[in-house]
Amino acid sequence: FSYICEIKRTKVALIQKVKENFGKRFMQKEISLLHRKKNLLNLADAKTVALLFNADEREEFELVKKYVAYLKELGKKVKVVGYYTTKELMSMSYSKLEYTFFSVKELNWHQKPNDLYINNFIAEEHDILLDLNIHDFFPLTYIAALSKAKCKVGKYTEEYGEIYDLMIETDVSKGMKYFLRNVDTYIDMLNKKNDPATAEKQKQK
Repeated sequence: FSYICEIKRTKVALIQKVKENFGKRFMQKEISLLHRKKNLLNLADAKTVALLFNADEREEFELVKKYVAYLKELGKKVKVVGYYTTKELMSMSYSKLEYTFFSVKELNWHQKPNDLYINNFIAEEHDILLDLNIHDFFPLTYIAALSKAKCKVGKYTEEYGEIYDLMIETDVSKGMKYFLRNVDTYIDMLNKKNDPATAEKQKQK
């Protein structure tokens, strides 16, 4: 019985890999057609901030909630999109005006989110997009790639370097809290005059 279960898991993982590979091809095509107004802003100058995160872990969910509260205290308008891989979203209190969630049910065959709110989120020109997807969930990467946000910030990755305007090295084993601390540090380094040369030094490619 365990052998049969292992075969099924392997088959599912293989199918998932094939879907993501197709998804990457479609995503690259869409990136090539993307037009957005780049504007390298630090947090002090930004008025709107968008966040992407995986909502499977309660601890990370709580950290995101605290960070959103912090951004709101700074006077920022915040929108958050969370992706969960479980059957149902965990029971948590949150503002439906600021948060929206999607799951595998909202993905098309090649793993692109197919939801009206997500499409509107992608089309909105947020001042800063913070991709907190440190565990590399592809549907969240897809959203970050197509987003028209003016300044996109995410984890350092050679594969998706073209997506972000600022990439930050992180130790995934240290978790979301460590990454958020680095996000704050590096965003503050973006000078207020939006000097591309200054920002490029922070983009670790």
